[in-house]
Amino acid sequence: MADDLPTGVAVALEPLVTRVLAPNASAYTYTGTQTHLVGIADVAIIDPGPADAAHHRALLDAVAGRPVRAILVTHHHRDHSPAGRRLAQETGAPIMGCAPIVVRDAGEQADAAFDKEYAPDRVLEEGDQVSGDGWTLRAIATPGHTANHLAFALPETKALFSGDHVMGWATSVVSPPDGDMGDYMASLEKLLGRDDRIYYPGHGEAVDRPQRLVRGMLGHRKQREGQILRLLAQGAHPVTAMVEHMYVGIDPRLAGAASRSVLAHLIDLERRGLVTKEGEAWRSI
Repeated sequence: MADDLPTGVAVALEPLVTRVLAPNASAYTYTGTQTHLVGIADVAIIDPGPADAAHHRALLDAVAGRPVRAILVTHHHRDHSPAGRRLAQETGAPIMGCAPIVVRDAGEQADAAFDKEYAPDRVLEEGDQVSGDGWTLRAIATPGHTANHLAFALPETKALFSGDHVMGWATSVVSPPDGDMGDYMASLEKLLGRDDRIYYPGHGEAVDRPQRLVRGMLGHRKQREGQILRLLAQGAHPVTAMVEHMYVGIDPRLAGAASRSVLAHLIDLERRGLVTKEGEAWRSI
């Protein structure tokens, strides 16, 4: 069972990939953030996780003295990147990955807060690679959950480290202004055009039929969009009323995330000329 996964234990997922689960389970992180080590003789660490002493010790135990070629970060949320700073100091490895983001809005953020101290030694762009003994990691730009989100492809085994863009347990929170629904949908379409064998997400179990899941996620988001348009065709509504209508019986802890996702859909629909905002309410055009 997924909720029985042990924290702090190095679990071999395949010869080149090891997972270590951080002890930060929550309504937004599921069983916790999953850090992945790639390599055998030398390693890369993907999404080092939160600044937690026990998780830090578990990662050093998993590294077991091997050279660390890079610490890679998919995005700048506080449950994914902070542990990289201490690991970089102790291993000498550079921090690479997504670009640092300037927080443009002090408003509500429904998922993990920004890591405002994240400062990579090297920003990776689409197609940039990091390699070691028998492994290569290639950056795949997948904005949407955050503006700077990256996935990392491992061509040797056709695996993809999908961060929070695609997870095995839930759809990603898309929270404006950093999250963008149009970008998120485009990134899903981009992954649908790939032939990855398996996804290793930041949260939840590995996804062994990724194309089917991505198609389902696209369909789910389009269904939500249709719900919004049908609701607004009946009259103007504020976001809170739309959430109450669309998410009946939702866990109260997730209501904020639902509101942010509805807002992300509305902003995308507004951009496309389908809805407009009047005060706190939205209506169809």
